[in-house]
Amino acid sequence: MATEILMPALSPTMEEGTLAKWLVKEGDEVSAGDLLAEIETDKATMEFEAVDEGIIGKILIDEGSEGVKVNTAIAVLLEDGESADDIDAAPATKKDNAKDADAPATKDNAPEASNGKDTPATTKSIPAPQDADGKRIFASPLARRIAADKGLDLTQIKGSGPKGRIVKADVESAKPAAAQKAAAESSAPTAAPAPSVSADAVAAMYEGREYEEIKLDGMRKIIAARLTEAKQTIPHFYLRRDIQLDALLAFRSQLNKQLEARGVKLSVNDFIIKACAIALQQVPDANAVWAGDRVLKMKASDVAVAVAIEGGLFTPVLQDAEMRSLSSLSAQMKDLAARARDRKLAPHEYQGGSFAVSNLGMFGIDNFDAVINPPHGAILAVGAGVKKPVVNGEGALDVATVMSVTLSVDHRVIDGALGAELLTAIKDNLENPMSMLA
Repeated sequence: MATEILMPALSPTMEEGTLAKWLVKEGDEVSAGDLLAEIETDKATMEFEAVDEGIIGKILIDEGSEGVKVNTAIAVLLEDGESADDIDAAPATKKDNAKDADAPATKDNAPEASNGKDTPATTKSIPAPQDADGKRIFASPLARRIAADKGLDLTQIKGSGPKGRIVKADVESAKPAAAQKAAAESSAPTAAPAPSVSADAVAAMYEGREYEEIKLDGMRKIIAARLTEAKQTIPHFYLRRDIQLDALLAFRSQLNKQLEARGVKLSVNDFIIKACAIALQQVPDANAVWAGDRVLKMKASDVAVAVAIEGGLFTPVLQDAEMRSLSSLSAQMKDLAARARDRKLAPHEYQGGSFAVSNLGMFGIDNFDAVINPPHGAILAVGAGVKKPVVNGEGALDVATVMSVTLSVDHRVIDGALGAELLTAIKDNLENPMSMLA
């Protein structure tokens, strides 16, 4: 019987998306795992794959269509022997999106009703995860989606499917990280707040003047909503320090010469990420996030880094940054930044973290105040390193390369003295870079 293919939810907070590109056409035969389309969310472009085999009988939504609601029928899949003429003769049914490809339908894994409708068809909601060694963790599309909804780490789940594949039963029986899910949900507003002045009223002010009207895309709407939420609801305070970089620059130059044969070139930003990660371990009470009615004190240092892209920005997260070598952090940061600019990051790569770094020094900015990215407890704004007169340890006037930084802090999570302790630890790590390798 003909089956509707529905617009998938590619992240826990996705409500609509753009059908960027069809990778199949009407009449094409598809099998489970074949790519059907590219779907754009506000943050990424993700591939959408089939979990059933059949023939694409009819495409219902044209590529390039924006604002397609989740669970909207976008195409019809025909079974063997059916033709496009059967679509109008027999209304399409909605097959279980979540039916595991690993096992036949049984009482335990049969589709469940939701609001009187069966669950939607084919989706690749969460890309296949990888373990710490970069090896792919095999899990069914449904298992990945349930794990994302429940806040589960698939690397901690043992699969019971063929060749150890993780299936629906495995993730349903695993204990959810409820606090992590609550934090993620609290950090993602679903809609921009109503503007204080209507668009028509603003346009009326400029009647008779030439201007170009730029439509807001999904990313810009989310950025507007999150920054408004941050400034209206987070009690920011700011701590500032100057950091002398001469020892770091000399150490970096020495390391890069030694690493040149391996094709590794460390940036100052790599050292800043490492310094912040270690500081969060040195001042563990500051390694925390706001979760509405509680504070979550994190164990690992998961550091987010702001990456500017056309039309907005991403904050990919470097997990366990305190445990990673500088070369490993550098390689991952380059990979995340490149894929961020292509909007190819998966949701789990830019969600989470407890702390962020925003570096505008490469643009010549001396100093600035960054807005906290909720639910993070703090963000470090990094300016350019410039030559300045300083008084050295002997009391004599000297010249040093000085970088100005500002720590924006959520006062609900981190008090003034604790924030000062954290910033001092960051400064000490950067001014004594060899200690970060100890």
